[in-house]
Amino acid sequence: MKVALATQDMSAVNAHFAGARTLAVYEVSAEDWSLVEAVQFDDVTAQDGSGGGHEDDRVAPRLAAMEGCTLLFVRAIGGPAAARVVAARIHPVKLQSDEPVDQVLERVRTMLAGSPPPWLRKAMMNRDGSEPARTDFMDDDDEGEG
Repeated sequence: MKVALATQDMSAVNAHFAGARTLAVYEVSAEDWSLVEAVQFDDVTAQDGSGGGHEDDRVAPRLAAMEGCTLLFVRAIGGPAAARVVAARIHPVKLQSDEPVDQVLERVRTMLAGSPPPWLRKAMMNRDGSEPARTDFMDDDDEGEG
């Protein structure tokens, strides 16, 4: 499974989606993970994603960088950007605080190695097109993803 992480420094998930300097894309399996690519962006904004032009201008290249991803881990994401991410069959996961990259990846690896929680099973089914893209991802905050 491919997973994207919004990061400012490649060490932690610590960025707003539209304001991230980097989207680090990893391939994660039940056994391990590996970096596929780190896509850099020049059009970064304040940590909260405000300023720096129209959000749409920043979303399209980020969506392209996440092609084939199932999950996106961010500190925050705006509603319109989240809707576009979900429409691309990528499940956004908002973290409550900055988390080290290896900790996030290990959590995904552990879930894949065991019995994935309902929200992850849904995201994996959405990725392969067996279900329509969901727009109610915000309700998943209570299902243990943060």
